[in-house]
Amino acid sequence: MTLANGRQYLAIPGPSTMPDRVLQAMHQGAPNIYDGALIDLVASLWPDLRMVAGTTSHVASYIGNGHAGWEAANANMFNRGDRALVLATGQFGLSWANSARAMGVEVEVLDFGKSAAPDMGRVEAVLRGDAGHKIKAVLTTQVDTASSVKTDIAALRAAMDAAGHPALLAVDCIASLGCDEYRMDEWGVDVTVAASQKGLMTPPGMAFVWFSEAARQRCAGADLASPYWAWGPRADPVEFWQYWDGTAPTHHLFALRAALTMIREEGLVQVWHRHRVLAGAVWAAFDAWGAGNPAIAMNVADPQDRGWSVTAARLGAPDATRLRDWTEHKGGVTLGIGLGMAASDDPAYHGYLRVAHMGHVNAHMTLGALAVMEAGMQALGIAHGEGALTAAASVVANGA
Repeated sequence: MTLANGRQYLAIPGPSTMPDRVLQAMHQGAPNIYDGALIDLVASLWPDLRMVAGTTSHVASYIGNGHAGWEAANANMFNRGDRALVLATGQFGLSWANSARAMGVEVEVLDFGKSAAPDMGRVEAVLRGDAGHKIKAVLTTQVDTASSVKTDIAALRAAMDAAGHPALLAVDCIASLGCDEYRMDEWGVDVTVAASQKGLMTPPGMAFVWFSEAARQRCAGADLASPYWAWGPRADPVEFWQYWDGTAPTHHLFALRAALTMIREEGLVQVWHRHRVLAGAVWAAFDAWGAGNPAIAMNVADPQDRGWSVTAARLGAPDATRLRDWTEHKGGVTLGIGLGMAASDDPAYHGYLRVAHMGHVNAHMTLGALAVMEAGMQALGIAHGEGALTAAASVVANGA
């Protein structure tokens, strides 16, 4: 028997749950793509995209996923043979490094493992050692979607400045934009990459690159920037079609307009606060469960180094996979796989999972997901500590 019938909750780190307003916005026929209301709608998006990234800089939009955003950033920042320093804190830092390397960029990776934030002293030392300033850009994730490790972007910029290095700073905010606090201009970021399907509550299929005027000038003429990927015409088009180098992604734009309106109505600072509190509720539950079973623990030990959008955790193999199967098929809650923690053919793979708390999520969704997880542990005989739901509820009560 199952209790999963009813509205399903997709608690995976993207695509995130889409609001009814977003779904309803897409439920209309295709518009005229040459004139009329669509032109005005698109014009209204750019100020809000700048707002959510904390910038007054340029914005380029692409039809594609987060990997497309990486390729766009790479193509515009680098010439073939340029050097990049990539800080890896999990799967996606390494993947961005691989993307750049495949395009002809010489990549040096500072790998901090799967559970730790970057050591800024090491970063500064590497940059000081680059006396000829061959490194053109430093690339990092703000929150690695797989590990849930958060990088302190302001501290990274401070380390770069302390080293006296002129490299551009590029940040992947795919898992954090609209969830974690992010201030592109204030923190001295030159290039920001994000996608539509997480904190922006829009279906997968749009990627965004914000870039500073300094980045535009320093990267002018990059020989990897083909006509499709070049950010200049997209950020400053002469004709409307140049925003996407062709036909506009009309229904994604309807969805994005509704989602950005919801963020503006709530207020970006309040959006950050909501995500921080709900993340804290998940952390409190795991702390309590782990008190009764040392196999249960969050991937990142220090709360300051955890993202507010997703929590990566271990339960010990095969209990994480058993629990994910139970919550989805018996309780109606789909949890994320433990991406990048072990190879999929390694038995250890089944000891990891992720709980997303990003985008269109509130207290009853998060507390409900935690309650279903605890019910699954009871049903499956997975040992766990007591008081998790009370602890999570207390965090919500104090943060509301």
